[in-house]
Amino acid sequence: MTNSSRKLGVNVRRIREEKGMTQGDLCRKLALDRAYLSNVESGKKNPTLATIERLAEALGVSVDELLK
Repeated sequence: MTNSSRKLGVNVRRIREEKGMTQGDLCRKLALDRAYLSNVESGKKNPTLATIERLAEALGVSVDELLK
């Protein structure tokens, strides 16, 4: 996958862990499949902009924070 996908995944995982959330916690909050979130965090999936916005909101950060 692209470098952007990897950066997004690393940031989602880092922020999720900093907030003390498991993948399951975040998936339940967003009604996402855990396998999908795992693939996003590993850079194997490219989520839509809408999903990125939902992830940012659920994690309490800006979209910019997820993408930098």
